[in-house]
Amino acid sequence: MKPSNHQYQQRPREGRNEPCKGCDSQYDIHISDAKMARLVEIASRSRTTVEDEEYERRLAICSGCPDLQYGTTCRHCGCLVQVRAKLADSTCPYPYASQWA
Repeated sequence: MKPSNHQYQQRPREGRNEPCKGCDSQYDIHISDAKMARLVEIASRSRTTVEDEEYERRLAICSGCPDLQYGTTCRHCGCLVQVRAKLADSTCPYPYASQWA
C-alpha cells in the first residue's frame, strides 16, 4: 500500500524507500517563467483561451490558494495553474466548488 502523504515512494528494484522528487531538495522542480510562458503558448494553440483580464483574475485566485505548490502546481489535480487558467474550458479543481466562479 502506498503512503498517503507521498513523501516516500518505493523503488521496485532497489527495495528501499526514497524521497519523491517533490519532497527531495536535490531536485529542482521549479519551472522558469520563460518555460512556463512557452508551455502556456503550446497548450493554447489548439484550444479556446480566456481573455487576459480573466486569465489574470484566475491566477490571482490561485496565488492566494493554500493548495498552490511551488507557485505553479495545483495540489488537487497536479496541473500547472498557468496553463489551466488560460484555457477557457478549464475549471478550478478545488473540492466541492470552483474558486473561479
